Amino acid sequence: MNRFYYSVLLYLILPLVPLKLLWRGIKQPAYRQHWGERFGFYSIKLCKPVIWLHCVSVGETRAAEPLINALQATYPNHQILLTHGTPTGRETGEALFGNGVERVYLPYDVPFAVHRFLAHFKPAIALMMETELWFNLIAACKQRKIPVLLLNARLSEKSAKGYAKLGRLAQVGLQSLTSVAAQTADDAARLKHLGAQNISVAGNLKFDVKPTADSFDKGLQLRKQLGDRPVFLAASTRDGEEALILDSLNKISIPNLLTIIVPRHPQRFDAVATLLEQRGIHYQRKSLLNSGALIANAQVVLGDTMGEMSMYYAACDMTLIGGSLLNYGGQNLIEAAHVGKPILIGEHTFNFAQASDDAVTAGAAMRVKDADDLMQNVDRLLKSKTELANMQQAALGFSVAYAGATVRLMTLIKQYI
Repeated sequence: MNRFYYSVLLYLILPLVPLKLLWRGIKQPAYRQHWGERFGFYSIKLCKPVIWLHCVSVGETRAAEPLINALQATYPNHQILLTHGTPTGRETGEALFGNGVERVYLPYDVPFAVHRFLAHFKPAIALMMETELWFNLIAACKQRKIPVLLLNARLSEKSAKGYAKLGRLAQVGLQSLTSVAAQTADDAARLKHLGAQNISVAGNLKFDVKPTADSFDKGLQLRKQLGDRPVFLAASTRDGEEALILDSLNKISIPNLLTIIVPRHPQRFDAVATLLEQRGIHYQRKSLLNSGALIANAQVVLGDTMGEMSMYYAACDMTLIGGSLLNYGGQNLIEAAHVGKPILIGEHTFNFAQASDDAVTAGAAMRVKDADDLMQNVDRLLKSKTELANMQQAALGFSVAYAGATVRLMTLIKQYI
């Protein structure tokens, strides 16, 4: 495929986009807002030179926090423009940075929308987080001599095979990037194989994202509300994993164990609540807990709030990182390590392969084969205070040892501003 046929395909799909947004807007009304931005129409105007950073959703936005703080401190005469692809990413940007940055949606990767975006904001530099490869956008930036840096870049083997099928489209797109800062040597090798040039290994920005004191305080408050009970957290779970966990809970005998389940996507909160009700499990929603105490017979707390994962980590004794029991590729475990929590992960961690392997090697994390093995290890660790304490210390040491990506990325960025 070349970029012409890629663009034709996008134009053919474009009339269906409003239907997709309306469909998503049924469960998330925010998808019905700011439609014009997705087609390159913007109302805000910026007077300062623009440093543009694209973070598609929540994870990338949170990871970018230390970098954005460093950019603001180093370039006070520039305006940070943060673009997103999802409402939750946009809301996260607002929660983290307030009026300190401007936020809009990145337009769809069709030429007319891309050119409107670049003509309107005239960015001095484009910083793309993780694996955001939009080929018309990259080509338009190159035409306008706007440096495009792919930062905190990661590429799993599975994703690399997908991009390889695009042939010359992916090759030319990657070659058009000004510079690439990969998370790991393996990520760098896969990107180079596909055509990327000028690649460095800078580490993972997520190691530089420190939990706020407020999250610790909220965690302690939540733990107090939960009472004097052992607490196991299933964090960022995906469809199908909650059922497996609940089935295996019945196979262990830990008196008064409380399980917190926090689904990865907010649109699944109600579905998990229905699952609990169907199984006759006494549960309480976190959103209804407020300042009161947990209901006496609750076996599960449903974490149905957004932007509070650090609080949940701070409140638990140990955690499973969701998306790893089934073949979803796992989620970020670094946030749990920052607060010194023992980490359990399944076998499917290809999205965070290096961080997961390093955490296991450091003794901060432990791999489990399936849900039964997960709960057997929860049972064993909660009964072994020494092993639990050792994993807590290892998690804290792991989070400190791998920090420093922000400094390395800033050194790279300074070459192009």
